[in-house]
Amino acid sequence: MNKDNCFQLGYISKVHGLHGGVTVVLDVDYPEEYEDLKHVFIDQKSRLVPYFLEYFDLQPNNKALAKFEDHDTMDDAEKLVGSELYLPLTALAELDEDQYYFHELIGYEVIDENLGVIGEIKIIYDLQTQDLIGVDYKEKEVLIPIQDGIIQKVDKAEKKVFCLLPDGLLDIYLED
Repeated sequence: MNKDNCFQLGYISKVHGLHGGVTVVLDVDYPEEYEDLKHVFIDQKSRLVPYFLEYFDLQPNNKALAKFEDHDTMDDAEKLVGSELYLPLTALAELDEDQYYFHELIGYEVIDENLGVIGEIKIIYDLQTQDLIGVDYKEKEVLIPIQDGIIQKVDKAEKKVFCLLPDGLLDIYLED
């Protein structure tokens, strides 16, 4: 399995109990879509390795308690702490027309209401505090917050993101 064909479901944050259980922090909007998981892929040395689940119990606050087959001790579980969990893109739920997944935006053209074409989306930074679009503008990387009020509309058919950038945002990146 290749990371380009997958999305990050979350990561293993800590050991849970004495018999190989772990706590998983989920990085998805609708965790209930994944409550019947039978397996995940775990990033190990830049390779995605399949791991089969004995259980995957959703908890409040985008967390889950999980246990993997053949991981029956605390030591087994500790080796997995910090590991990222992945699923194939085909496991993503279908979205409404006005909704989108961040990975879909790569390659879309960003158009500002006042300045016109800004550039093509090269990367999405999915950070804990804020999600950002990375666009090359005048040979500099510009970061645009993914927020209501800034992102006005995403046209999937035309592959365009329409936005209203805050005054001076681009100037910050163009200063030497």
